Amino acid sequence: MGHQVRLLPGKAVKAFVSDNKNDVADAKAIWTAVQQSSVKSVAVKSEAQQAVLALHRMRQQLIKFRTMQVNGLRGLLTEYGEVMAVGRSALNKAMTDVLARLSERLPAMLVNTLRDQWSRLGELDVQIAEIERRLSEWMKEYRSCRKIAEIPGAGLLTATAAVATMGDAKSFKSGRELAA
Repeated sequence: MGHQVRLLPGKAVKAFVSDNKNDVADAKAIWTAVQQSSVKSVAVKSEAQQAVLALHRMRQQLIKFRTMQVNGLRGLLTEYGEVMAVGRSALNKAMTDVLARLSERLPAMLVNTLRDQWSRLGELDVQIAEIERRLSEWMKEYRSCRKIAEIPGAGLLTATAAVATMGDAKSFKSGRELAA
């Protein structure tokens, strides 16, 4: 119909909502925000960029699950008098001996369940590694990702997240605008 579609940041539109949040108030706020020259449109992300950002979110969620699992196991083992240092490596070092000691005095169903929970950490590691492999494949396809990954301190995760988030860097007027 000849309309120019613009994607506006939600924070910019929210500043123009004056009444209770409803469809009419939202429509007025969007219309007002579009009229303002200070409100900059957001670049529309491609499906590939959205997919990379989704992979980053899923990876972060798996890492969160893994951390919860480690802390949960350590806490439960502490209740049975088995105290160990913080961290995954400390858990892995101590777990075999801890399970052997616990099997002498606790029901087998509990010891087996603890062993199952410990083995799930390896499954989470495999899932995280698979996501990182997919991100690495995506990075190989994009020159901009490879260039960012060459910067000292930046790697696979930083490069893929940056390119997926910002899209085409040429859409920014300056480095300052990109950073903002």
